[in-house]
Amino acid sequence: MQATTRRPTTRSGSRRKPAERMPNAQGVVARLAYARARSAGVELAPLLRKARLTAAQLENPRSPVKARDQIEFLNLVAAALDDDFLGARLALLPDMRTAGLIYYVIASSDTLSEALQRAARYGTIVNESFTQRFIDGEHVGLAIEYRGVSRHDDRHQIEFWLTALVRACREVTGTRLLPSRVRLTHARPRLDPKLVAYFGNDVVFGAAADEILFPRSAGRTRILGADPYLNRLLLSYCEEALARRTPRSSFRHEVINAIAPLLPHGDATAGAVARRLAVSQRTLARRLAHEGVTFSDLLDELRSDLAARYLKEDALPISQIAWLLGFREPSGFSHAFKRWTGTTPRAARQRGGRLM
Repeated sequence: MQATTRRPTTRSGSRRKPAERMPNAQGVVARLAYARARSAGVELAPLLRKARLTAAQLENPRSPVKARDQIEFLNLVAAALDDDFLGARLALLPDMRTAGLIYYVIASSDTLSEALQRAARYGTIVNESFTQRFIDGEHVGLAIEYRGVSRHDDRHQIEFWLTALVRACREVTGTRLLPSRVRLTHARPRLDPKLVAYFGNDVVFGAAADEILFPRSAGRTRILGADPYLNRLLLSYCEEALARRTPRSSFRHEVINAIAPLLPHGDATAGAVARRLAVSQRTLARRLAHEGVTFSDLLDELRSDLAARYLKEDALPISQIAWLLGFREPSGFSHAFKRWTGTTPRAARQRGGRLM
C-alpha cells in the first residue's frame, strides 16, 4: 500500500530515515533502572553524577546512553535498592517493543535460529559494548564478547539482556522455551530462585565465556508473527544503523576482558592472554605501553576491583575468592590485598567490602 512506502519528511521537506525517528535503543535498561529508583524514592542526583548521566538524558527516549555509563548507573542503583539481581528483574517489566528495531527484527523473522542470527548481527544497535556470535552446532544460541568496556564491571546489564532475550524468544514463539545452557563470566554464589524458571538448572557463573544456548531442535521453532516483507524492510534500516556506527575500543579493555575468564584457572599470564588475543607477547607489551600501562598493572587492577566486589558477597568464603582471583593459596591473596589496600580481606569484609 502507498501509505506504507511513503518516506516521512521533516518540516523542511528533507527525508529522514525511519531508524533516526525511533527512540534510541541504547540506554533502555538505564531508563528502566532510573524509573525503578525514582519510584522507590532513591535520591538520584548523586547516582547520576557518579555515572556521568543527567535526568534529562534518561527522560528523553531519543538521547543516547554510553554502555560504560549505563553499567555504572545500574551498579549504583542496585546498591541503593539493595537488589543484587536488578538487571534480570528489570527485564521482566517492560513491553518488549521498547527495545525498538531489534525486537521487531526478531519478531518478524521466520524461525528462532534466524531470529538469533539477526540478534547477533544487530545487537550493537541496542548496546555498543556487545559483539555477539551466532552458535549453530549441537545447540543454537549466542556467544557474547565485550568491546570498549571492562567486562568485570558488569553484571546487571548482561543479565538484563539474557533475561530479555529468553523472554522475547518465548513471546515470539508462543512456547515455554528453556535454555539448555547458560554461561556467565562474572561470579555469583547463587541464582535467585525466581530466575531459575527463566534460565533452568544449567547455569554456571565464573565461566570462561559468556553464552546462552538452546536445544538445536528449538532453532526450527516458527515465529508466530513471521512477516518476510516487514523483516526485509527492517533489515535495511538495521544495516543503515550499523553503517553509521563507529567501532570504539581500546586494547586495554581487550586485555582486561581476556584476563578475567582466565583468573580462576590460574592461567592469567601475559603469554596466555597474548595467545587469546592472537598477538605475540612483545606486541601485547608494546600496545599496552602505548596506552601507558603494563600487563602487571592491569592484572593487579582487575584483581583489586574484583576482590572489592566479591568481599561484599557474604556467601563467598575468602578461600574461594582467592581461587576466583587466581591465587593458589589464600595467603597469597591476603598479601596481595594488603599491598593494594593497606588492609586485610577480612577487615575489608567487615567494612562491607569498602577498601578505605
